[in-house]
Amino acid sequence: MNYSKANTNQTEEVFSVYSAAIKHMEKQKIHQWDEIYPDLPTITEDIKKNQMYVGIIDNKIAVCFVLNEECDEEYKNGKWKCPNSKFCVIHRLCVNPEFQNQGIATKTMDYIETICKETGYDSIRLDCFTENPYSRKLYDKAGYTITGYADWRKGRFELREKIL
Repeated sequence: MNYSKANTNQTEEVFSVYSAAIKHMEKQKIHQWDEIYPDLPTITEDIKKNQMYVGIIDNKIAVCFVLNEECDEEYKNGKWKCPNSKFCVIHRLCVNPEFQNQGIATKTMDYIETICKETGYDSIRLDCFTENPYSRKLYDKAGYTITGYADWRKGRFELREKIL
């Protein structure tokens, strides 16, 4: 898999990956995302800010994710192990349903950790929907510990952190 930052020419394809993932999650009764979030303006902004990454396999987007230092106000609910450290936040990690169950998310988490270490981050933070067993298992196996909870429009999310 080749990772790169998404470019504006990929906006529609990236959005279609999220749309397909939403439909796939809905079939599994995982109501994490919908037509409100993540929407096309959010994805467009992620790409314009140069924060959206894509992983490509056979000229198709297999995975998308955003990396930045931004977090919602609810992140104050986390009892962070390194509260004053330089941290990166993973947002909107999404494996294209065509590529699921192939270890793509695990490989992507390894890639994210590598680039965060190389960039000088001390830790990585994220939030995980409590009703998404696949994400919870992924982050548990990758060593992300729960530091607190946030309640948003779609329900409860775990705040997680991993020290690099």
